[in-house]
Amino acid sequence: MSTKTRTLRYLRLLSRMDKAMLTLILLLLLTGLLFSYGVGREVGGDFAGKWKGQLALAVLGLLGYGVLTVLDYRKLGRWSWVFYGISIAVLIIVLTPLGIMRNGARSWLAVPGFGRPMQPSELAKPAVLLFIAWLASRPIFHQSRWLHCTIPCLAAMALPVLLIGIQPDFGTALVYIPFTLAIIFVEGIRWRWILGGVTLMAILIPLTYPRLQHYQQDRLKVFLEPPAALALAAASAMLPPTTVENIEKKKADFFRRSSDSWNAEQSLLAVGSGGFWGKGFMKGTQHVLGFLPRNVASSDFVFSVIGEETGFVGAAGVVCAFMGLLICSFRTAAGACDDLGRNLALGVGVIFFTHVFINVGMTIRAAPIIGIPLPFISHGGSFMLCSMACCGLVQSVHIRRHETSEAE
Repeated sequence: MSTKTRTLRYLRLLSRMDKAMLTLILLLLLTGLLFSYGVGREVGGDFAGKWKGQLALAVLGLLGYGVLTVLDYRKLGRWSWVFYGISIAVLIIVLTPLGIMRNGARSWLAVPGFGRPMQPSELAKPAVLLFIAWLASRPIFHQSRWLHCTIPCLAAMALPVLLIGIQPDFGTALVYIPFTLAIIFVEGIRWRWILGGVTLMAILIPLTYPRLQHYQQDRLKVFLEPPAALALAAASAMLPPTTVENIEKKKADFFRRSSDSWNAEQSLLAVGSGGFWGKGFMKGTQHVLGFLPRNVASSDFVFSVIGEETGFVGAAGVVCAFMGLLICSFRTAAGACDDLGRNLALGVGVIFFTHVFINVGMTIRAAPIIGIPLPFISHGGSFMLCSMACCGLVQSVHIRRHETSEAE
């Protein structure tokens, strides 16, 4: 095939992309760059030029997005075990002295010539997703009455989750679980497996809680305290006053935290102070005055800045953009020409849902603070590249949705 013919073929493939998905991605990237620039200008110092690095990574991510779009995801699926093996090897390397320690976790690795360390646990997400999606789509699990993809998929997920948990980075490890369970579910898992899994979780969670670090327990308490208070208020009318008093005392003792919940409270104040229309772009105060830590204002808590400066209107707009992105992913999954494509698009949608739900939730005290970034908007290189790669895989499925199930 000549270069001209190959180029024309790639252009034809790109013309069949999901335009709505691409538009939403560009809109979210622009939003992230805008607020990265705004926070940098407001805070100053080392933060002033961070938006330039974000722009460079966005451009690099878009290039990777285009490459993965034109590559046939079915051919990538055949080599998914190689990508998975490389990801596992890198996750092992990061646990050695070559790994870089940040914020109490050995999660970073220096990349020669890149100029900044990268987070292998984020870059591994597309590779692990591709392998699990390929594994679940194998005909042997559909033709046999006794075999199912549950055990192989859970085993493939457990290894990277274990290695990431050792770092320890429980927030990132958590993201691997929902997309694996979603893929297993659509592959037709039997209800007795689901009930067994729920029962096992109900047993393990109380056993795991005492083994968590104090700060990890505090983050869960921040998440659990509001619904616990609401449940007690609803039940108080049906209970004797002495019983309510005893429960209140036990609740206060349980939710007494060893460290304060400063970030959660200041984030909630920032979002609430924005009102309906917001204070105006680059007119926020919580992060400028240092109430909301400046080092997280453009990363994990960027949604707090958006809520403060653009109010309910701007925050709702961002949430709606993500809802549109999820719809695009799930629509591609529904129209995929094979199980691999369906699993891939579904998994990407679940990854984005998990990140958005937890990130937005932790800024309004509706989810524990576990350091999960907001896709395309939070400052950070590794997850930016991960997000763009995931979207490229979805587009690869979308442009081939009318083809046969066999790779070209």
